[in-house]
Amino acid sequence: MPDAPPALSVDGMDTTQKTREIETVIIGAGQAGLSTGYHLQRRGHQFVILDASARVGDNWRQQWDTLKLYTPAQYDGLPGLPFPAPRWSFPGKDQVGDYLDSYARHFDLPVRLRTRVVSVDPDGDGFVVTTDRGRYSCRNVVVATGTFGRTPRIPEIASELDPAILQLHSSQYRRPEQLGAGPVLVVGASHSGCDLAFEIAKTNPTVLAGRDCGQIPPQLDSRQMRVMFPLLLFAWRHVLTRRTPVGRKTMAKIRHHGGPMLRVKRSDLAERGVERVTSRVESVADGRPVVDGTPRDVATIVWATGFRQSFAWIHLPMLGDDGWPREMRGAATETPGLYFCGLSFQYCFGSMLLSGVGRDAGFVAGRIAARKALTPVS
Repeated sequence: MPDAPPALSVDGMDTTQKTREIETVIIGAGQAGLSTGYHLQRRGHQFVILDASARVGDNWRQQWDTLKLYTPAQYDGLPGLPFPAPRWSFPGKDQVGDYLDSYARHFDLPVRLRTRVVSVDPDGDGFVVTTDRGRYSCRNVVVATGTFGRTPRIPEIASELDPAILQLHSSQYRRPEQLGAGPVLVVGASHSGCDLAFEIAKTNPTVLAGRDCGQIPPQLDSRQMRVMFPLLLFAWRHVLTRRTPVGRKTMAKIRHHGGPMLRVKRSDLAERGVERVTSRVESVADGRPVVDGTPRDVATIVWATGFRQSFAWIHLPMLGDDGWPREMRGAATETPGLYFCGLSFQYCFGSMLLSGVGRDAGFVAGRIAARKALTPVS
């Protein structure tokens, strides 16, 4: 592999340390990165997992206080290690963070924490990964930085609102006490937006605005769901895939509009007094958000509008016109050696679940192994 480019100084941090050589760099120590590491380890491949956090699982711990998984614990384990909770319980975000930490320790995965990746650049038939702690020269890169990216998507219209209105993205929301008194407008009505509106309505008058993404009718903890869930899981893994017309149609909806209501239903919102409006924030009038043709006097807006992909740090041809990587099942279609894991609908609806990421990770690891097998021995 050719020599790496000259060392750089990034944000005042010294990156002049010696370039390390390794077969594969995995970026991100969440469920996708750890699962990929597990499969590579089983195949005997050399790799390192880089993550900016101080502890494995911190991305989960930093979510809102009451966040719970939408799938029962019996379906939440990553490859090789069941989730340590009662089978039909729904683990909270701290439990998930602790499980990921224990997973990395259990399999002794080579995770390098407090290491922020600054850029990925081409280097011959491989790559150079620059971090704030040095460089890695590698043949493969797996980008496992999250399902929807980590850059909040907030409409430009937000800048026109009265500065007295508190604005929070859902990634900044932790608990209702942050919001103070007064009416709250939650914008975005996929499952997370519905959950937040339901919680906030207990203490504040709440309006939920956004298109209806549908709902899965049974309550998650009901006997009906216990019977139905294995069938749903089968459909999510084998029917709603990128290989089927219905799957591809669903993928477009999920990637651009969010998923259906899962824990909180339409009836729950109505019973708690949430005002439901299926239009967006249309404009701003005198500093107030206009929803459904009416200016709203609100004290707080919570933007549950998701995230946008942010891959500007990857200096390779990889993005399509829709802003998503051009890939199939995680393998970049134009850049050999570049892979993704943990994307929304990477292969199927179930790719977004802890129970689904392991299959995607196994496929990516298999492609990495196949690429190595095709490499001529020097």
